Amino acid sequence: MSRLTKISTLPDAVQLPAYSPENHGAGIVHLGLGAFHKAHQAVYTNDLLQAGHDPAWGIRGAGVRQPDTKMRDLLGAQDWLSSVVENDATGMTASVTGSMIDFLAVEAGHKPIINAISDPETRIVSLTVTEGGYFVDAATESFDPGHPDIQADIQNPQNPLTVFGAIVAGLAARRAESGTPVTVMSCDNLPGNGFVAQAAVLGVAQGQDAGLADWIKDNVTFPNGMVDRITPATSDRERALLRANFDLTDASPVFCEPFRQWVLEDNFANGRPEFEAVGVTMTDSVHDFEAMKIRVLNGGHAIIAYPAGLAGIEYVHDAMNVPEIEAFLTKVIRDDVAPNVKPVGGQTPDEYLTQTIKRFKNPGVADTISRLCLDGSNRQPKFIIPSLRARLADGHSPYGMALCCAFWCQYCAGTDDQGQTIAPNDPNWDALTLTAQKAADDPLVWLEQDDIYGDLRHSEVFCRLFTAALNSVKKIGALATIRVYLTQSDLGN
Repeated sequence: MSRLTKISTLPDAVQLPAYSPENHGAGIVHLGLGAFHKAHQAVYTNDLLQAGHDPAWGIRGAGVRQPDTKMRDLLGAQDWLSSVVENDATGMTASVTGSMIDFLAVEAGHKPIINAISDPETRIVSLTVTEGGYFVDAATESFDPGHPDIQADIQNPQNPLTVFGAIVAGLAARRAESGTPVTVMSCDNLPGNGFVAQAAVLGVAQGQDAGLADWIKDNVTFPNGMVDRITPATSDRERALLRANFDLTDASPVFCEPFRQWVLEDNFANGRPEFEAVGVTMTDSVHDFEAMKIRVLNGGHAIIAYPAGLAGIEYVHDAMNVPEIEAFLTKVIRDDVAPNVKPVGGQTPDEYLTQTIKRFKNPGVADTISRLCLDGSNRQPKFIIPSLRARLADGHSPYGMALCCAFWCQYCAGTDDQGQTIAPNDPNWDALTLTAQKAADDPLVWLEQDDIYGDLRHSEVFCRLFTAALNSVKKIGALATIRVYLTQSDLGN
C-alpha cells in the first residue's frame, strides 16, 4: 500500500505531477484550505504547473481557525500532496496535485498569515471561507462592521480574530514594507464575491485607519469569480475507496465530479497565472454566468434538499431517482427561476438545467442531502430569496418557491415525515427549530425572520402561498405535497 508522500513511489494508475513542487515559488497564499479548494483552484493551478507555465504560482496554504491545525498536520505528513478522485457512473480516475508547496502554521493573532501577505513574493491572496464567512447582514445585504468579531479586529489590529482582520493586517504590513500591489481573490460561492470581499476588507481597514483604506483602494484589486464543482465532504468511505481502487493511502483525499468550471474577471493588480490556458473563462460578464449557476444549480440544491431530507433520503442521486423530486426541481426552475436568468456562455437556462440534473444524478459523487441542507440560514437568502423576490416583482405567484420555504421550515422543526429526529444542521439551529415549531400553529411566524425574509412578510401573495404550503407539508408530508403542486400548481387556491 502506497502512502501519499513521495510522488515517485505512487501507483502507475494515479496521474502524478511532472514537476517538482519544491522548485516552485509561492505567488499565491490561500486562506481556508478545504475540500472545494483542493478540487478546484488547486487543480487548475496544478494543471498550469504540469504544463510548464510560470513556476512562480505555487500555493501556500493557510488556516484561520484552530481546527485547521489538523489539516496542516495531515498534509504536512504527505509532503503537502493531495489526491483528487473524479467519479461518475463510468468509474474513477485519480490524480495527485502538487500545487500547494507549504501550509503556514496556525497561530492566534495570525502572524504567519500577516507575514506571508506582506511578502512581495505573494501576488494573490485567495480565500474560501464559505458563504457565511463574510460578515454580511442578510437584512441589509451588506457588510456588518458592528459584528463583535469585526469590532474586536478594528480595536486591536495587531491581534486579529477574523480572516479579514488578518488580511488587513497583512496589507498594512505590505504597505509599510514594500508597497507593492496585490490581488485578493474570493473563490467562495457568493454573488459578486469580489465586491463582497472588498467590502469586508475595506470595512475593517476603514475602521482602523482611513489612510490604509485609501491605499487598499488604490493598490488592491478584488476580481469577481464564479466557481463550480460538486465536492462532497471527505469521510472514511472515500478513504476506503481510494485504498481499494488505487492502492493509495491519503489522510484527506477529495472525491468530486468530473465537471468543473471557473469564470473569472481579469482584474489583477500584480500579474496572474495564465488561467485561460487551462480552461478558466476570463470575462467581463461574470455576473451573468454567476446568476445562472447560483439560481439554477445552487438554488436547485436547495429546492431538492429539504423535501428529500423530510422524506428520509440520504444521497442526492437517490433523491433525483424519486420522480416527484426531479419533477419538482424541473417545474420550480422553469416557472420561478429561469424567467429571470439570461442565457450565457452559449447555454439557455433550460439547457443548463438539463446539464444540472445530469450532474445531480451522478452516483459516483455520493453527495449527501444533509450537506445540501447545511446552513440554510445563510444559503436561503442567497440562493432562493432572490428568485422569489424577482417573480413577485414580475406579478407572478411563485408557488414553487413558497414550497421551498415551507420545506425548509418543516425540516428545521426537527422531525422528518417518518417521525425520525433530524440532527442539528445549521449554526442557528436552536433558534430555527423554536421558530419552526411555533410556525406549526401560526405559519407566518416563520416569515418574521427579518434577517432572512425582510419585507417579504408583508407580501399578501407570498404569505398566502407559504401558509398553504406549510399546512400541506404538515398534513400530508413532503412528497404528497409535491404531487399536489405538480397537478394543480397553486396550493393557495
